[in-house]
Formats: sequence, C-alpha cells, structure tokens
Amino acid sequence: MTIAVSPQSLPALVLNADYRPLSYYPLSLWSWQDAVKAVFLDRVTIIAEYEHAVSSPSFSMKVPSVVCLKNYIKPPEYPAFTRFNVFLRDKFECQYCHSKDDLTFDHVTPRRCGGQTEWENIVAACSPCNLKKGGKMPKDAKMHPQQAPYRPTMHDLHKNGRLFPPNYLHESWMDFLYWDSELQP
Repeated sequence: MTIAVSPQSLPALVLNADYRPLSYYPLSLWSWQDAVKAVFLDRVTIIAEYEHAVSSPSFSMKVPSVVCLKNYIKPPEYPAFTRFNVFLRDKFECQYCHSKDDLTFDHVTPRRCGGQTEWENIVAACSPCNLKKGGKMPKDAKMHPQQAPYRPTMHDLHKNGRLFPPNYLHESWMDFLYWDSELQP
C-alpha cells in the first residue's frame, strides 16, 4: 500500500544502541524520511514498523516506527545552560509561587549584586514574581525559591522530562519509554 505521508504523521522513536531513547523531553523522534534514510545508510536497526509503506518504482518498505542506533552515542553528563533546560530542571513551574504561566528566569542573587547567569543562580519564575522580587536579594524581598538552583545532570533532565509525556505516543514505543504509570495514555 503506497501512501503520501507528511514528515510529522509517522515519526520514528530513536533509541541509542542501549535501547534507551536519546532524550525524553523533547522525545527523540525522527521524521519517517530521516528514519528511512538512516536505514539505507546502515546507521540504524529497525525495531518496529507502522502498517504504512513507502514505495518507489523498484522498492517498497514499511515505515519504521522504532529505530535503534548501531553505534552508541555517549550522552553528555551535563546539559547546556539554556532557558528551556532551566525550565525543565524546575519542572516548568515558578520557584516562588508554583505558577506554570508566563515563565521567565530570575537571578536569585541579582546581577546588580554580582549574581551570574549560571545554573547555580537562576530559577524559573513567573513574570509577576520576577517583577515583585526585582533586583532584591531573596531575604530582602521575602521570596525564597522552593529549591536552591543547581547544575542538573542529563539524568536529572531525563527524569523531569518523563513527567511531561508528549501528546502522541505510538503503541510500538511503549516498551522503550518509562513514563510515570499514571501518566501513560
């Protein structure tokens, strides 16, 4: 059966050579085109397939739904310092009031007091809390983060990423994903 497929409609879950996802958040997915290309380049092994197939005049194959890299990619121990990774470390929640809306990041020790833009001084904060704290020290603003800012490991971010499963999880992926059981569809 030949179908026209958009890149987002049949993604392939990408596993490292140890059969674990390369990342949980965002979930390591490739478009079906990238998965098929990796198969032809002999970079992956197909673990599971969709019922749908793609064809050319001389070839037809089922679209991979789960692929495993043939060569192990060693994940870095520590993630890059990015706004997104700060939010993921802090579970997309203001560290002052628990709000999940309008997140920014806050320098716990303000820059005007010598605070640096680094893991150990930045927390997720909603805009109202960030404005309320302003350039004050936590004790002066009477606002202390729920958790002290810290440099997370990749394991920390993967663990937190599992708290936010994607809207779409194909049944063929479930044996390789480890979400909290109450969050599974």
